[in-house]
Amino acid sequence: MLRFYSFGPGANSLKPMLALYEKELEFEHKLLNPRKFEHHLDWYKAINPRGQVPALEDKGRIITESTVICEYLEDAHPTALKLRPADPYDVAQMRIWTKWVDEYFCWCVSTIGWHRHVSKMVENLSDAEFEEMVARVPIPEQQVKWRRAREGFPQDLLDEEMRKIAVSVRKLDDHLADNEWLAGGVYSLADICNFSIANGMEKGFADMVNREDAPHLVRWIEQINARPQVQRLFANVPREF
Repeated sequence: MLRFYSFGPGANSLKPMLALYEKELEFEHKLLNPRKFEHHLDWYKAINPRGQVPALEDKGRIITESTVICEYLEDAHPTALKLRPADPYDVAQMRIWTKWVDEYFCWCVSTIGWHRHVSKMVENLSDAEFEEMVARVPIPEQQVKWRRAREGFPQDLLDEEMRKIAVSVRKLDDHLADNEWLAGGVYSLADICNFSIANGMEKGFADMVNREDAPHLVRWIEQINARPQVQRLFANVPREF
């Protein structure tokens, strides 16, 4: 039995979750509550020493990093539904899209998410409680991010991240104007990984992602949301704690 650790159906946790559901694989889902900082507890850091979700356990072996988990599921658990194109060139294009979301698109959206939402998770902690929490964070860069979330991100950084989000929206919308899917003309991990970051942007970034300014991106988001296994996922798993 596969065991999957996540925060629920959003952002990086959503990527492998979508792959698991689309491939209709049986798995045990261990939901961690980010508001209780469960991913920083010793029992979870024994699973992933970086103290991050998602993580996948398969026969006692642990796989981390959301996009890597997706690729692992394709290789280790083949199903009738293929989430990679058949042609090697198209697979390369798929990986360019997954690399781009991991290195560019995800990061700028994440920073704004930390500014708007994650910061609220620590605003009521005392200084001592906050320092105790940060001390359990194993990655120094994440400790810096938690401190910025509590103190407030610099406005010039937020402005730059919003600029990058606008670039990302334009890139996706322009490509989807001429393509049903992102790579190889088929629904693939390129779509799953980018959708996991883009889904919900119609609300969170409504001034950019709307039917007038990004009609092709909105069409693609709605098309993925209409897939039976995607609907099943969202019906089965709570979106937030």
